[in-house]
Amino acid sequence: MTTLSKIIDKFCPDTPYSTPPDWRQGRTAYGGFSAALSLQSALKQTPFTLPSLRTAQFAFLGPVADDITFRTQVIRQGKSATSIAVDCHTGGQVALRSTLFFAQDRSSAICHDLTVKPIVNEPGFYDSPCDAPYLPSFFTNFDVRFASNVVPVSGSPNPELIAWVKLKDARDIDPQLVLLAIGDCLPPAAMACFSTAAPISSMNWAIDFVHTPKSTHGWFLLRSRSVFASHGYSHQQMEAWDEDGQLLMIGTQTVAIFA
Repeated sequence: MTTLSKIIDKFCPDTPYSTPPDWRQGRTAYGGFSAALSLQSALKQTPFTLPSLRTAQFAFLGPVADDITFRTQVIRQGKSATSIAVDCHTGGQVALRSTLFFAQDRSSAICHDLTVKPIVNEPGFYDSPCDAPYLPSFFTNFDVRFASNVVPVSGSPNPELIAWVKLKDARDIDPQLVLLAIGDCLPPAAMACFSTAAPISSMNWAIDFVHTPKSTHGWFLLRSRSVFASHGYSHQQMEAWDEDGQLLMIGTQTVAIFA
């Protein structure tokens, strides 16, 4: 297994790089992995210190696989916020386009959290899915415990997946980069409704970072739920919490489904 920690340690954005087999999903890199490399590229190629990542949009335009390179451009640097674009190139084409917004905290009298965290047991209460046929190869990099009776390819009428997830090797990695790597690892929520396995393809991923993880080594509770699906596309909402129940991330994603 090629751990994310080792990859990040040696990663050079402008040196051609091929995605290891154990970080792939079919013919492309797992989306959270390529998103993490985009963030690492911004951190390495930007010539000044960036504040925390607040929000990001990723457009998955083509396979992120072999001989990939990353190019970073500072779009705008303001007093408290900086916007950065990162393009992943392969074969002379853009395979992934990322827009990252970094911003400092600001004083505000407005504070609320209307999200509802799922009621689940501790991670150790649940079994590992092990060799389930719906799991892609990149799952070997994570400990995953589905925390409800709904799992992918179960024919469930409820398109919602809830799971505890932990990156197996998170040593010396930026906490927000770890959250990116973990945040997209659940199969699309619509797959809970599948009766048999069928192809899917994530088209985009928009995420907001609410808090920075206090630790990179613990468990994260992820929830993905499809709120609308029709005409071959599923639109899902996503959240992540730490073990203490603090909300870390919210997001949305459009997924092409072939079932």
